[in-house]
Amino acid sequence: MPRSGKATRTADMSQKKILLLEPGYRNKYPPLGLMKIAAYHSARGDLVRFAKVGIDDSGTSKSERIGTWDRVYVTTLFSFEWQRTSVAIDFGIAAAGNQPERVFVGGIAASLMLDQFVCEPRWAGVRFIKGLLDGPPATSLQLSSLDGDFGADDRTGAPIEELVPDYGILRHTSYTYPVRDAYFGYASRGCVRKCAFCGVPKLEGAQREMPPLAVLVHGINAAHGEKKDLVLMDNNVTASSRYTEVIAEIRDLGFTPGATIQSADGRPAKRRVDFNQGVDARILAKSPMYLREMSTICISPLRIAFDHIGVRKVYERAVRMAADNGIVSLSNYMLYNFMDTPSDLYLRMRLNIALNRELGLRIWSFPMRYQPVTLKDRSHVGKHWTRYILRSFQIMLQATHGVVSGSESFFDEAYGSDCDEFAWLLSMPHAFLYHRAHYKSGAGRPVLDEYLALRRRLSGDQETELATLLAGPRDSHGFARNIYAEIAKDSTLDPLIRKLMVFHILDTRHRIECEDTTVLPMFQYVSPDPVFPAEEEFVEDAGLFDHDTYAESVGGRRAAATGSGHAQ
Repeated sequence: MPRSGKATRTADMSQKKILLLEPGYRNKYPPLGLMKIAAYHSARGDLVRFAKVGIDDSGTSKSERIGTWDRVYVTTLFSFEWQRTSVAIDFGIAAAGNQPERVFVGGIAASLMLDQFVCEPRWAGVRFIKGLLDGPPATSLQLSSLDGDFGADDRTGAPIEELVPDYGILRHTSYTYPVRDAYFGYASRGCVRKCAFCGVPKLEGAQREMPPLAVLVHGINAAHGEKKDLVLMDNNVTASSRYTEVIAEIRDLGFTPGATIQSADGRPAKRRVDFNQGVDARILAKSPMYLREMSTICISPLRIAFDHIGVRKVYERAVRMAADNGIVSLSNYMLYNFMDTPSDLYLRMRLNIALNRELGLRIWSFPMRYQPVTLKDRSHVGKHWTRYILRSFQIMLQATHGVVSGSESFFDEAYGSDCDEFAWLLSMPHAFLYHRAHYKSGAGRPVLDEYLALRRRLSGDQETELATLLAGPRDSHGFARNIYAEIAKDSTLDPLIRKLMVFHILDTRHRIECEDTTVLPMFQYVSPDPVFPAEEEFVEDAGLFDHDTYAESVGGRRAAATGSGHAQ
């Protein structure tokens, strides 16, 4: 059956007003599900409007939204964005004239946390949709003619999941998605794995194939014009039974090594293919065929998941096979805060630095903080981590916008020359980490020297006590910096630890004169890697800046938390 994007028209052809809403979080890719819903309703002749709640003024004024929309769709993404998602749902109910039965909520979080959404009293009547819209539209959307739902008779039309997305709705928003000039789609859905940290098995189920990519690309070309890149969101394309066919389709569509397209300014722009969810090293390492095939398309970067130290051998083998096939631009996801230790993470990061040097590669590592896929905030702390060291590592990553790369000397300075030095850095006062140049080689050096002199006097037991006090209670969702001030005044505690705690009160947020906001302030005394990945190559949400579990200014009150998980 052709999937041209023109859905079957139902008997009720009166124009309806459809509002599509995305919560006001920062995200890298446009909402593909809403784009497909837009294609469905546009083909019916409905009026469709898209808005990003809290960001757009267009289409969201009180006079327009109250009681004017016949149906409102709200998409959801990460579970830890519960707060912003809630605002969008509440907004959608108001936009539907306070008739919640007109509001449909779907997407990742709604599918993985369905019970929690349904149980929210103020959302009684809202339609929460679990999983993909991969059946006939009326069935997928759970429409009923008895309830008077328009479109309820569309039980034979093409699945909304397989429609050509409507890029036109992106003109309605003032938000700029970092990746936008691309064909977005899937060659396959689901995954053969059932990793404990991942929500894909619950969301998409077993691995299965999607319609040919040519249908998607030609459909987008016809309706919205040619795009530069091909971004495929498959969760495990290497496990596809059609893997070689998929790669051949990509070649046939013109995405071969060195391929270019004429940009708006008339100059050639380099095209790229991105399997943005990463590929499976365990499968890549089984046969040279996988990477030999991958090298025949303009893959950039090749993203390989390196989720735990147990896959080190197959990961390293996959990287070496990539190098043998001329693939030199690589990226990987490094899950941490799950079952790993900080030392495990350090060894994975260090391996990539060594492979870069040995093989002449450029591997961009993106550590991704694990959060359970049904947690409403980013407060999870793995059993081998503490809130304090998670925050320390987050500050380290901020220096290079979440990227671990660069020369070996730069890596040593940023993360330490071995696991012990990494652990030491993680235990340092956060101000020393954030303003490292100021305290190590600038005017703040005497302060650092005073701290180090005191720290060297600690016994092993005192070090353990200091780490425990810095970590705070494990069952706490937030940790206020002013608690450190209380510890420093507590006369029942060890005097030496109280003196050290004063340094941990120093705030990271004040501006230091030597701060360089171009390449962030940490390492001005060592040459950083002058090359950063393009914005479009960064991960969806590394959780670096929109945080944090440390409610520093409001004692102990929970704030929006740090980190993310590749599994989301």
